[in-house]
Amino acid sequence: MELLVRYLDRSNSISSVTTPDVVKEEKLRDDLRYYFMSPCEKYRARRHKPWKMGVQILKIVMITTQLILFGLNNQQVVSYNEETTMAIKNLFLKGYSGVDEDDYCVAVYTQHAVYDSLFYVLDQYSQLVQLSVGPISYAEDEDGKLLPLEICKEYYKKGSAEPSDEVYDIDAQMESVCMSLDPKSAQQWRTLNSSFYNLDFYRLIDIKITLQLKGINLQTVRSRELPDCYSFYITITFDNQCHSGKVKIFLDIDAKSSRCRGWKISGTAQKNTQYLLVFDGFVILVCLTSAVLCTRSIVLAVRLLQRFSRFLRENYNRKVCEDDQSEFLNGWYVLVIVSDILAIIGSILKMEIQSKSLTSYDVCSIFLGTSTLMVWVGVIRYLGYFQKYNVLILTMKAAFPKVLRFCCCAGMIYLGYTFCGWIVLGPYHEKFEGLSLVAGVPVLPAER
Repeated sequence: MELLVRYLDRSNSISSVTTPDVVKEEKLRDDLRYYFMSPCEKYRARRHKPWKMGVQILKIVMITTQLILFGLNNQQVVSYNEETTMAIKNLFLKGYSGVDEDDYCVAVYTQHAVYDSLFYVLDQYSQLVQLSVGPISYAEDEDGKLLPLEICKEYYKKGSAEPSDEVYDIDAQMESVCMSLDPKSAQQWRTLNSSFYNLDFYRLIDIKITLQLKGINLQTVRSRELPDCYSFYITITFDNQCHSGKVKIFLDIDAKSSRCRGWKISGTAQKNTQYLLVFDGFVILVCLTSAVLCTRSIVLAVRLLQRFSRFLRENYNRKVCEDDQSEFLNGWYVLVIVSDILAIIGSILKMEIQSKSLTSYDVCSIFLGTSTLMVWVGVIRYLGYFQKYNVLILTMKAAFPKVLRFCCCAGMIYLGYTFCGWIVLGPYHEKFEGLSLVAGVPVLPAER
């Protein structure tokens, strides 16, 4: 960096005699000064309008607006999934209080309660259409036939226990027995399969009920969006693995959205979707313009570095050091280009979601959210042209390696505390029962 500064500060080294070499050197010096100017200084020096800065400001406004619009739509999807999950739990789980108990939904402690909860699921499923207040119904296959409910029980091949005599006889090999139940034959479930429901609780490991439902998210119509159709893959598990006298009942839902096969909607929903598609297309155009301008700046910077290196080698027999070379390669431009690429991909995915060709909300959220983060971080580059902000940015830049080393050392202590707390205090306190609890990592209901 010192070599570059000394070269730019040399004002008396040029002879008064105008020669091609002197003109070439002066032109190189002017180009170097111009390259390291701020957008305002460039405008005052050569009346060069700051197109890149204008495009970046426009891009920030448009990408942030796009993210807010997508976020509002995504909130409706999330709220629909959460409320549907709550509704399904209240429909199929007897005695569900509305709040999960630890990592499970409901627990039962007697054989009678297990049978009641099991038959309650089957009875509720058979009356689903009459009970549900939402647009939820049975799933059908490609031929239009209702998909059956499947119930499986897993148990030890052989098992008996006499706790009073401290005697047990267990064959660790496990067996599984399943059967399918058609919703139309609900009245015959218990009479035709009575032997299946005779449970030997000493051998029983778990009972799994799997079923599939269909639903439509109609709340998006209010926001002038086309509704999505959903497939709900539901698994209800009666867990008796511990054989502790407590049977935990889990209900897991895997919701997948898809494009409705047939739909007809009147009003302004379709027109509003077209406006959003046009807006997303304009965002893509702005991001392409930004990426092209930044790529052009990088190419010009590389050419200027080559000119400067060639001049020093031919006239002073010196090489440009790595610190001076890094001044020409602006990392902010790379950040902007990466954010543009992510924004373009996210916008394309958003357009596909708006037209109901895709339903990858999570993937689109990652691209749009990351691009917006990078775009706002890129604004720091323009703050660096002000002296007070530049001091703060240089301080952060100098302290960043030390902060990383501190985080590495603190991470070692943190991992040691996590493992030690789990193994030492885990048996005695509920907050240390699992590694995720000790580490302070929140466990989402879907992960349980």
